[in-house]
Amino acid sequence: MEFNEYQKLAHETAVYPEEEAIVYTVLGLVNEAGEVAGKLKKWIRGDIPAGPALQDILEKELGDVQWYLAETCTALGLDLGQIASNNLDKLSDRANRGVIRGSGDDR
Repeated sequence: MEFNEYQKLAHETAVYPEEEAIVYTVLGLVNEAGEVAGKLKKWIRGDIPAGPALQDILEKELGDVQWYLAETCTALGLDLGQIASNNLDKLSDRANRGVIRGSGDDR
């Protein structure tokens, strides 16, 4: 599935107040990213076994992250596919200049 198709289909399942879309989706994005981190913490502690169980749990949580990312883009009027393409271009440029391991955007 392509990013733009995903973004459109994701929005069809959105249920939140449009006037709060940006705040709602960004808070959801941060929350879901935190849930990914929380699952890894539980794995380190031994509450979630390594292997397929952990992979399945993380796949589901990352799907939630992806949904909120798509919805944040929609709320901001941004194109998820273009963002992905721009990000790869930026990373490729940094790699070509030998600064992929640096810090900050102005490398």
